[in-house]
Amino acid sequence: MNDFKLKIVLSVLGGILFSFIFILLAFVLPVEDEKAKIIKKPKGKLEQISHAVRER
Repeated sequence: MNDFKLKIVLSVLGGILFSFIFILLAFVLPVEDEKAKIIKKPKGKLEQISHAVRER
């Protein structure tokens, strides 16, 4: 009976530790990649209108 209780306690503690590690990783790791975005200047009239609407 003692072995059973020990296994239950170790399982619960292991689950809590495992969950805690993943919760910490969720806060530490970035969500989005920090890539440089290339913004080119609009050349035509349609591109200028599209760019103006996107900035709004």
